[in-house]
This record gives sequence, C-alpha cells and structure tokens, in this order.
Amino acid sequence: MSAQPGIFALGTPEHGYLEFDLRPGARAVDLVTAAAGLVGPLSTTGGVNLVVGLRPELWAEVADRADVPTGARSWQEGVVGPDGFTMPATQHDAWLWLAGGDRTAVFDNGRAVIEGLAAVAVLRRETAGWLYRHDRDLTGFIDGTENPSLLEAPEVALVPDGSPGADSSVVLFQLWEHNTDGWEGLAQEDQERVIGRTKPDSIELDDDVKPADSHVARTVLEVDGVELDIFRRNVAYGTVSCHGTAFVGFSFDQWRLEEMLRRMAGVGDGVRDALTRYTQPVSGGYYTVPAITALARFAPPEDD
Repeated sequence: MSAQPGIFALGTPEHGYLEFDLRPGARAVDLVTAAAGLVGPLSTTGGVNLVVGLRPELWAEVADRADVPTGARSWQEGVVGPDGFTMPATQHDAWLWLAGGDRTAVFDNGRAVIEGLAAVAVLRRETAGWLYRHDRDLTGFIDGTENPSLLEAPEVALVPDGSPGADSSVVLFQLWEHNTDGWEGLAQEDQERVIGRTKPDSIELDDDVKPADSHVARTVLEVDGVELDIFRRNVAYGTVSCHGTAFVGFSFDQWRLEEMLRRMAGVGDGVRDALTRYTQPVSGGYYTVPAITALARFAPPEDD
C-alpha cells in the first residue's frame, strides 16, 4: 500500500490545517513539486505526519492519468437545502494537514510548510485543531463511533488496486462552528434525540425512538441494504469563544461524501439534520490525496 500514511496515523493529539491558492503566474506543477518536497523531511525528521491534498483539477492537470481517481472534483457551488440552509464551498488549490504529538512540532513544521510553498502559493486559511477528551467532539458525544477499524479503513478510504488513482483518496474538509450556548441549553435527552445516540456510551437509539432528522439517521448511507462507510479523522478547533468541529472525511468514492452532505441539508426529501440547528458550516472543499508513489514523482532530487 502506497497511501499517504498520515491518513491512518491515529492518536496524534495536535493538528494544523493549511489551505493555499496558487500565486498569480505560478504553475500547478510548481505547487505540486514544492508540496511533494516537504513530505519526506517533515514526516521523517520533523516529528509530524504531513498529508498533502490538492484540488482535483490541479492534480489532474499535472499527474499521469493512471494516478487520477475517477470522479474527483472540486467543490464549486454550495449545497443549499429547501429551507435555505447552506453549506458553503470555499475550495482552495492545496490542503496540507499536519498532525503531531505536541503543539510545538505542529507549529514549527507549519511554519516550514508556509515557507516551503511561499514562492508559489498564498496561505488562505490556517486552522489549529486538537483532540477533545480523547474521542469526543465539542458536543460532548463520542465522535466516529461508526468509523471503520484500521484494518477496514484502507478499503473504505483508498482507491482500490487496478483502478485509476490506486491508493489515493478524496478528502472532504469542512469547519463547523458550534452554537455551544444553544446546544448546552438542551436537556441531555433532547441532545440524544438530535444525535441519535446516547451521550455517555454512544449506543444508537432504537429505530422507534430515533428521530428521522437525527444526525445518525441523516449521515448513515445505505444503498440496497448495504451501509456505505467513510473514514473520519475529525478534531475540535478554535478558541473558547469561537470553536467547532474540523470535519476530515476520506473516501475512495466522492459520491458518498457528497450524498452525506445533501442528506444533512435535506436536499431531496426536505428532512434536514437536526444537528445543523446547532452547528454551522463555514468552509468546505474536496481534495485529491495522491498516493505516495504518485506524489514522489514530483519530489525534487535530494541533495548529496
């Protein structure tokens, strides 16, 4: 398997997300080359995991066709529900995710990323994230209960061998700002109906109790009775006064990610995810995460 290993590197408590756009006059290949040149040094000696995502069309412009996953595309228009609820598209050219054991490593290596791309790309958004209470999000509920295990995750997240873009992935990155006062004003039983699970131990509510607009009911995808998984690496982000969830979802099939968002917004059936009454998306983009072997073709030669 030649996937970028940081996708599956669970347990890192500190995170940083850097989103870039090409500078005027810079070429796509220059950005890819600069990003590829950072992966080895930062991941092996910098003390962090570095995952590189690229706007799908930008990657397709420079890569061999065999390294481009089918159906990957950038997010150009917001998802709008029938009641006007909107998930905005804030697509950028590159998304670099650093994860490490302490804030110092993420901070110092984040500066190295910005410096390494400065000649070809402009930093548009920087987000600092961290693990909250080990495995919970800022709602207080366990996050990722439905996540596949590490043994199963590659099958869910990575394009299979023999297909275009083998061992690459598509990642959806969104920031969801929380209305914490509104959420904490709910009784625990009401919170559980919004999520569709119990709060202490994350047991899914019975179907005759779980509301149709609960978060679980709207985000679990089934086709012909088969549940379609994605692999989540969500963390908390922000400050005491302004915070939320950094959603980081990987899939070999972008349709799954898109359909999940449509269902949350109520597109098609008008049933909007109840959790969106208390969290608001403020950004959103899709990125191709190339296989290491494909990205390595652009890495500059090492100094002797």
